[in-house]
Amino acid sequence: MIHQPIDVSTRISPELSDIIERLSNDMDTDEPLTLGRVRDIVADMLPAAFNEAEAMHRFDMDESLLDELEALIEEYGEHASAIEFVQHEASEALSRVIETVAGDDSFADVPLTLAAVREAIESGVASQLTGEGALEEDEAATLLEELDGLIARYGELSLAENFIRFE
Repeated sequence: MIHQPIDVSTRISPELSDIIERLSNDMDTDEPLTLGRVRDIVADMLPAAFNEAEAMHRFDMDESLLDELEALIEEYGEHASAIEFVQHEASEALSRVIETVAGDDSFADVPLTLAAVREAIESGVASQLTGEGALEEDEAATLLEELDGLIARYGELSLAENFIRFE
């Protein structure tokens, strides 16, 4: 699989990102989920009357999911891996931990990867933030589970800063 040289996940709406992620989680096949396949699934889910109206009225102010998919397919091709377009962000709690680790001089010599953040949590960063009131106890309890999910999907060497949620 060829990874796109730009962050393509910033090119789609959150709604389409959610649909792609749900479809990829629900697929019972080893075949990769492509943009063309997502378009076919989304089109099949819509009522026939909507599809006819969509074909006649392409001037709507709100771009439909099908229009958005068509634009992506035109730019990247129908065989592009759909999962590459899914937007991912860490929770607010994990984002706080990542920012804390990024500012910690003891981690300055290593790249800030998901594995480094995991190591920092195991070393007590989450407990320290909980003690300072920056994290709630229930948030701290779920950090490793969330982080392990990101590691399973993206690998432990992925840069953690790419997952920070900015609000």
